Amino acid sequence: MKSPKTKDTASATDNMARQGSVVAGMTMLSRISGLARDVVLSYLFGASQIADMFFVAFRIPNFFRRLFAEGAFNQAFVPVLMQYKAAGQAQLLSFIASLSGLFAAALALFVIAGVLFAPALTALFAPGFLDQPEVYRQTSELVRITFPYLGLISLTAYAAALLNAHGYFALPAVTPVLLNICLMLAAMVAIFGWVDAQPVVIVAWGVMVAGIVQLLVQLPSLGRLGLLPRPNLNTKQQGVRQVGQLLLPAVFAASVAQINALVNTILASTLVSGSIAWLYYADRLLELPVGLVAVALGTVILPHLSSMVARNDQQQPQGYCCRQSQHKT
Repeated sequence: MKSPKTKDTASATDNMARQGSVVAGMTMLSRISGLARDVVLSYLFGASQIADMFFVAFRIPNFFRRLFAEGAFNQAFVPVLMQYKAAGQAQLLSFIASLSGLFAAALALFVIAGVLFAPALTALFAPGFLDQPEVYRQTSELVRITFPYLGLISLTAYAAALLNAHGYFALPAVTPVLLNICLMLAAMVAIFGWVDAQPVVIVAWGVMVAGIVQLLVQLPSLGRLGLLPRPNLNTKQQGVRQVGQLLLPAVFAASVAQINALVNTILASTLVSGSIAWLYYADRLLELPVGLVAVALGTVILPHLSSMVARNDQQQPQGYCCRQSQHKT
C-alpha cells in the first residue's frame, strides 16, 4: 500500500506532466505561428540589407531580454517567490510590491539609456555597418523604436513567472503568439501599402505594439489572483536582497548562449548583405525543437522544484533509500 507521501509525490509528478504537455502544446502553437511570421518577413525583406537592419534592431532588445528577464532574472526570482508564497499572502504581496517597483524602475532607466545610446549599441552588435554610414544611421533609428520592447517584454516575463508560480501555465506559454500575430499584421500593412512609411519602420513599430499587447493580456489574470499590489522602492525588503544575491551567478550562467549569439551577429555584419538574415532564419529553425522540449520542461519544473524547497520537501525517489541500505550492508 502506498504511503500518503508517495501518493502526493506521484500526484505532483502527474500534475507536472500535464502542465508540461500544456506548455509544450502552447509552445508548439507559438513556434508554428513564429514560422509563419518568418515566412511573411522573408517575403517582405528577403535576405537583403534591409532585412539585416531589422534583424539587428530586433536582436538587440531580445539579447538583453534573454540574458536578464527570461534567463537570469527568472532563475533568481522564482525560487525566492516560492518561499514567500509558502510563507503567506501578506508576505508574498510585500515582496512582490517591492520587487515590482524596483524592477520597473531599473527597466525604465535601462530602456532610456538604450534609446539614447542606440548608435553605440548598433556599433557593438553590428560593427560591419560602420563602413556604411546610411545603413548604420537607419539601423540606429530602428533600435530606438524597438528597444522599449525590452522593458515591456521583461515585465511580461515577470508577470508570466507570477502566473506560473500559481499554476497558470497556458496563458504565459501562448502569449508569444501575440508577437507573431502583431508582426505579421505589421508586415501585411507594409505589403499592401496601407501606411505611408518604409516597410521596415512599420514592422519595427509592430514590435513595440506587440510588447504592449503581451503585457496587457497578462494583467487581468494577475488582478484576479490579487497579485497587483501597489509597487514601491523598498530596497531593504529581504526578498529583494535575496534576488539580488542570486542574480549575478544567474547572469553569468545565462550569458554563455547570448554571447555566442552576439559574436555570430558581429561576424555576420562584416560579411555580404543578407548574412545576418540567413543566420536569423537558420537560428529560428534550430530553436523550434528546443522550444518544444527544453523550454516546456524548464518552465514547469522550476516553480515545482522551488516550491518543494520552500516546503522543505526533500523526499528521495522511491527505491533510493533501499539501494542505499543495501550498499551500506
